Amino acid sequence: MLFNSFPFFLVFLPLALLGYFLLSKYSLRLSIIFLLLASLAFYSYWDVAYLPLLLLSICCNFSIGRVVSKRQETGRKREAKHWLWLGLAFNLSLLVFFKYFDFFISNIATLTGATFQPLGITLPIGISFFTFTQIAYLVDCHAGKVKDYQPESYGLFVTYFPHLIAGPILHHKEMMPQFVQAESHVFSRGRLTVGLAFFTIGLFKKVILADGIARYVAPVFDLHHAHLSMLEAWAGALAYTFQLYFDFSAYCDMAYGLSYMFGIILPINFLSPYKATSIIDFWRRWHITLSNFLRDYLYIPLGGNRKGGFLRYRNLLITMLLGGLWHGANWTFVVWGCLHGAYLIVNHALRHLLGQRSNLAIRAGGALATFFAVVLAWVFFRASSLEVALDVLQAMGGGSLTPAMQESMLGVNRIMQLSSCLWWLGVCAAIVFFLPNVYELLGRGLRLSTEQRLDSGRGSVLLGAMLMLCLVLLAISETRGVSEFLYFNF
Repeated sequence: MLFNSFPFFLVFLPLALLGYFLLSKYSLRLSIIFLLLASLAFYSYWDVAYLPLLLLSICCNFSIGRVVSKRQETGRKREAKHWLWLGLAFNLSLLVFFKYFDFFISNIATLTGATFQPLGITLPIGISFFTFTQIAYLVDCHAGKVKDYQPESYGLFVTYFPHLIAGPILHHKEMMPQFVQAESHVFSRGRLTVGLAFFTIGLFKKVILADGIARYVAPVFDLHHAHLSMLEAWAGALAYTFQLYFDFSAYCDMAYGLSYMFGIILPINFLSPYKATSIIDFWRRWHITLSNFLRDYLYIPLGGNRKGGFLRYRNLLITMLLGGLWHGANWTFVVWGCLHGAYLIVNHALRHLLGQRSNLAIRAGGALATFFAVVLAWVFFRASSLEVALDVLQAMGGGSLTPAMQESMLGVNRIMQLSSCLWWLGVCAAIVFFLPNVYELLGRGLRLSTEQRLDSGRGSVLLGAMLMLCLVLLAISETRGVSEFLYFNF
């Protein structure tokens, strides 16, 4: 069930809101259990075959977390650590088997000449997100940071439908206390309207912008990568750069808005990353919850920056390499992670040498260099293989085609498509670089004052207009064929 589909918007969402707020009048706990069951139904709509796996993961992690916490509280720290390692092994074994087993088998067969055959394992949707969420929970149990042990709150924390499929990666201290706050369970028309505003903006980004520019990506990466002109290669790379931006931004906006309707605030996960003036700044804006997870649960445990410059750079490279591999079982993701690790090393080294100098020229140059580096790395992220990525990069660098070959590739059809693509790139660039993001448009102070005005009865027209706009956008989406969000694949 996709956010950008009629079944979700006209059936699931109204029923979930109605059941949640009706039950909350009688019992907060009942409303939590209802939302947990609704989230499980949402997940089962994709493929009920993987529901037992999700439930097994939740039950095992909750049970192990309780044991770890009790051992810590009673001073049996050695036992607590053993249980923590057991929990980590359980989570990572699920992730390795479903996401990486075929990848490892294929590479072993290639290296050894053996006749191993991949098992053709289907990746359970959302496994990367609910696994990382629960790994963080276990580590925090060991650190004594977990205080809430209600099983229904934990189950909802893991399965909460706005985040379950493509993030953000949630932290228990940000979410579980909200589930038991009475004010979160009181219906507010103003809150519904503001949440719908987030959802509508995200839906526009997905249906119009991301899906609109997506048509120019596949011809470059999947069909003609070996015979591209320089302009076509750059157009395709930039098209994917903006497609991924608007697609992921759309999901984050829609998830935030959906959760806001229920009175539950998700962490901000996407904050105008292409306006970053450095790679360090980029990773504070792109997939923020993943960046925080990698920092807190991988980079810092490896030693962070506490053991000298060389080990700091090593830790950065390892962290980003594993962050790249988290996105998928392909060498292209490993290279993408290594590139960003190298970018971060260069960025930190320059800061060490030059200090924290800042002026307009430095910021502008940094922003341009950052965007250029990110675009080059996205080529590997999108390509189906290293060979495809290198073909596209070669074309972006000028390629090796003769003028006659280039002329044969640029027929009237291709020129018209290229002209249309360049127009789309201009529109997307203007929106990305010059317009405020949704959180700037609907900042917290503005939301609070807006909610009060909308609750007073003045928001009916706005609510109706946004509902109509959503229906129009959903109709466009259904007409073209509802497309999945790109991060569903990770």
